[in-house]
Amino acid sequence: MDLPRSFSIRESSHRIHNPFTEEKLATLGRALRITPGTGMLDLACGSGEMLCTWARDHGVAGTGVDISSDFLAKARSRAEALGVADRARFVHGDAAGYVASQPVEVAACIGATWVGGGVAGTVELLRRSLSPGGTVLVGEPYWRLDPPDQATVEACHATNKDDFLPLPGLLESFGRLGYDVVEMVLADQDSWDRYVAPQWLNIRRWLDANPDDELAGELRAELASGAVRHVRYQREYLGWGVFALMER
Repeated sequence: MDLPRSFSIRESSHRIHNPFTEEKLATLGRALRITPGTGMLDLACGSGEMLCTWARDHGVAGTGVDISSDFLAKARSRAEALGVADRARFVHGDAAGYVASQPVEVAACIGATWVGGGVAGTVELLRRSLSPGGTVLVGEPYWRLDPPDQATVEACHATNKDDFLPLPGLLESFGRLGYDVVEMVLADQDSWDRYVAPQWLNIRRWLDANPDDELAGELRAELASGAVRHVRYQREYLGWGVFALMER
């Protein structure tokens, strides 16, 4: 049970595996007014940056779950480096269906709503770990601009236009699920650049070191077209944000 190797190569230098900068992650933590001792669950936590830095900065304690053994090794190392290994625990496993053994005040799934089969299923999955009055955090893409054609849709990692909503529609969908949106922090185009552009250097350095690897052809083709595809499509048309929800 693990991520495809190409994913680990592509994001090998990342601490945050979404178009979210360290500054925006810190802004989100402050905006939520988290108090020391807050319990937290982070599904598909990646390299654990949110849980580790919030344990350091706000005194949270909790569990991160992810399928990537590479990312979890980085998460545990990060927790040790920040002196929060006693408060940030990491579990290697499939986040789909994972429920905390004890209710938590914050239950998060940032940029991985496929673990619940979409936004609605993920919100319901997180609710099962949440204490009364707690906060759900969901990271999700939305259409920044209306995609003009199928090529744009597919270049933004969707199969059809309906896979994502425009921002007002996404917020309305949370209301239909019975939740109030109580905070949000949105990525911007620079956030996208800081997420995507480092992947090109990661890939190039890996190709230089592994020219005969079975993945070399696939990743060489990705590198050759990636920068133009990013600025033509994803950077212009796709938004992304983290939304804080409380059940009505």
